[in-house]
Amino acid sequence: MINPFIWLVLTFIDLYMWIVIIGVVLSWLVAFNVVNTTNRFIFMVGDFTHRATEPALGRIRRYVPNLGGMDVSPMVLIILLMFLQRFIIWGLASVG
Repeated sequence: MINPFIWLVLTFIDLYMWIVIIGVVLSWLVAFNVVNTTNRFIFMVGDFTHRATEPALGRIRRYVPNLGGMDVSPMVLIILLMFLQRFIIWGLASVG
């Protein structure tokens, strides 16, 4: 049986990964002019994803350079979050 607090932490990490993915996809859609930020809903979603992910992505961007104009910090963040999830799960398996 998994501890409810650990379940909540793992669920939060999953949710944060989805927010990062939504932010990346939305930025591509805006860059390719598929959607426009003058739409209030698109602006609100983009603003939320930017505010939620920028603190973590900004720290990663300090150490990871752009590769040919491509920002790989969202991929690095998702990989780090996946490692964090696995670390929490493995820690539970070794304790319990």
